[in-house]
Amino acid sequence: MAFYCQKDSYAIELSTEVVSCTPAKLQTDNGGGKKETLSGYNVTLTDTVLFPEGGGQPDDRGLIGETHVLRVTRRGPEAIHFVTSPLEPGTQVLVKVDWQRRFDHMQQHSGQHLITAIADSLYGYKTTSWELGRQRSTIELDTPAVTAQQADAIEGEANRLIRQHVPVTVRIIGIDDPEFDQVRSRGLPDDHAGPVRIIDMEGVDANMCCGTHVANLSDLQAVKILGMEKGKKNKTNLIFIVGERLLQYATRSYATERSLTALLKNGPEQHVEAVDKLQKSVKMLQKNNLSLLRDLAVLIASDFKNHPDRAKVFSLHRKEGDNEFMNIIANEIGTEDTVVFLTVGDEKTSGLFLLAGPPRIVDDLGPRVCKILDGKGAGKGGRFQGKANKMSQRGEAERLLQEVTSTESEQ
Repeated sequence: MAFYCQKDSYAIELSTEVVSCTPAKLQTDNGGGKKETLSGYNVTLTDTVLFPEGGGQPDDRGLIGETHVLRVTRRGPEAIHFVTSPLEPGTQVLVKVDWQRRFDHMQQHSGQHLITAIADSLYGYKTTSWELGRQRSTIELDTPAVTAQQADAIEGEANRLIRQHVPVTVRIIGIDDPEFDQVRSRGLPDDHAGPVRIIDMEGVDANMCCGTHVANLSDLQAVKILGMEKGKKNKTNLIFIVGERLLQYATRSYATERSLTALLKNGPEQHVEAVDKLQKSVKMLQKNNLSLLRDLAVLIASDFKNHPDRAKVFSLHRKEGDNEFMNIIANEIGTEDTVVFLTVGDEKTSGLFLLAGPPRIVDDLGPRVCKILDGKGAGKGGRFQGKANKMSQRGEAERLLQEVTSTESEQ
């Protein structure tokens, strides 16, 4: 069965009838990786203008009356619409599609067919899968590599055919039709029933597909292959965008270009060179800073060791520093008779800590200091170090060390 949306991809609404409405649940992703389960209803209609997911294309969104449709899936010959409010079977309803989402999917899907056909005809590269992403899409080609020249040729031919206003037609044939074995296909779903749809780009490609497509390649506007990346099992992924996505991409890119021009004080053609120089300068400054920190660590330790009345506990916090900085101080001071408590990072939030000293003290106090700082760490051989999440508690940890070492001195 072909749904109304498959017969006319440009249809934006349809008057139809509710056939059934049953309680159901839907698991969704809120975008942050957390799953949420919604309670609602699965609704079937006499026909639908909303495309159920399939053929690599996501499902449509829209309305049944005033009720938002949150998911559309295919179950055999039926389209299942998930809604959060019940609908009475037998009711006549008006179904409307989110046209912006639909047309975007039409452009990306037809663009995929076009790129796939050209990659095959020019180089014999077969498409093994594809994904219609939220911002960009990928085509997996059965080849270990695609050169930049080949990608340019595929893109160039795609845009030439778009300018040629090539018609795209949908034909329906039976699985016993001789043409069935001749058109390009990656196979039918196990639960497929009835005839199949052929998406025919005149003189370019004929391919079995259940998705929604443009009626003319000119509706794609333009195709851009953004790049290639290594795929699975010796395959290559082409990353591409089509139509309105390409216009949005150009708008974002131009905004970025203007911002970089203002920050770097030069023209777009000099941005890469300017950023390269900045990176090299930052690396040199970081290297010099590390060298200075090492020298500072030695001086700090030397100053403590030469103090005539040096204490049993040496405590220091410094915003700038790292584990090497702290370990140099501990090594230079020596921890046979001295407890060294060092921290680096933001004094109110998080950072790193090191507790070094006689093993009997560090083994006992290391986990306690770590707990006070809400940190994670480990230690052995008279050293305990890790990450602190509450550097604001540093004073409490230092008081604990002072109390314990004072008690030991009195015994």
